Amino acid sequence: MAKNMAKNKEELKDEKKEEKKEEKKDRIAELEAEAKKLSDQIAEEKNSYLKLMAEFETFRRRTAEEKLALVGSASAETIKGLLPVLDDCERAMELLAQSSDEAAKEGTSLIYNKLMAYLKTRGLEKIEAKGAKFDTDFHEAVAQIPVPEEDKKGLVYDVVQTGYLLNGNVLRFAKVVVGI
Repeated sequence: MAKNMAKNKEELKDEKKEEKKEEKKDRIAELEAEAKKLSDQIAEEKNSYLKLMAEFETFRRRTAEEKLALVGSASAETIKGLLPVLDDCERAMELLAQSSDEAAKEGTSLIYNKLMAYLKTRGLEKIEAKGAKFDTDFHEAVAQIPVPEEDKKGLVYDVVQTGYLLNGNVLRFAKVVVGI
């Protein structure tokens, strides 16, 4: 009987060891499942973070572009408001060219050149039209006149109002007379 009892005790010990092994295996499986769940959650959070950062970068870039466009349009409007002053200076210089008043010629020329030099630094440039081929991208025809020479047909014969480009974009079309 003592042998039976020792055998039973040993069997009980083995059963307890097996139970503990099973419990450990179950616990390991639970921990592995939890680790996978947390790993998936971290990956999802990381993905969400990356999307948010990309959206923010897009927002920042778009905002900067809008700010530049706003500054550019404000600049364009200011320069557009100065174009009549340039026109008046050009007309004054044409009239003074026939005058003998050298001081008036020099003063008007100085004002015009300073204003034009400043506006050029801001991206303004004249559209050279006289003698050029008529181009609707830069010219606005206000009249047509017949020309006897065949090679002058379709060319700008005269400029009524000077046109200007601002940073490569038309600010004001040149108003021209076209030979037909």
